[in-house]
Amino acid sequence: MSRALSLCGLILAAGESSRMGAEKSLLPWPPVAPGQIPEGSFLSAAIRSLRPHTDLVLVVVGQNETNLAPIIYAHGADLVRNPDPSRGQFSSLQLGLHEILNRGRDAAMLTLVDRPPVSSDTIKLLRERFETAAQRWKWAVVPEYQGKHGHPIVLGRELLEAFLRAPATSNAREVEHTNQEHIEYVPIDDPLIAININTPEEYAALRQMMRSPQAADF
Repeated sequence: MSRALSLCGLILAAGESSRMGAEKSLLPWPPVAPGQIPEGSFLSAAIRSLRPHTDLVLVVVGQNETNLAPIIYAHGADLVRNPDPSRGQFSSLQLGLHEILNRGRDAAMLTLVDRPPVSSDTIKLLRERFETAAQRWKWAVVPEYQGKHGHPIVLGRELLEAFLRAPATSNAREVEHTNQEHIEYVPIDDPLIAININTPEEYAALRQMMRSPQAADF
């Protein structure tokens, strides 16, 4: 009998949001027009989306810890602090993965806080596909939409350890490409997996997309 998957959610949220000009973790989700009261934020929505499908959720923060900690704890997640986020996103990833191993988990569902939270059906599908892919010696599943890779991705222990062995000057894409034969790419009809928000213009475009009639389909 195979051992049940021990999966930890991991959200990287330590960036400075310099191009946005405001903390991306706190952007309203779903997007609202100026003056409207938001239901939540990118961060709270990301935690809520991962919690039903994982054993626990970790959020890596940086200098924004004071602003994000109340949201993290209020939604049942735990915090990991990157003391020097200027080293780049890969440093946050390695810190988060170390903490996952320290907590006795052997797989991660990873996303970035500037990615809109995807549907519960998408997350459930990715978890199921990872469980079957692991039986074929795959180390991870990565969603793709119209040929674009996205998030969340599910990492097994083998790829998790590959990230941790990589030099601090590496990036996640390099490690992924080096181990591409061990990764299964999963086409998903969910455009949100391939969107990331870095600027006010991109957030405005996302708000417009979410107001379109097609938004009800994802």
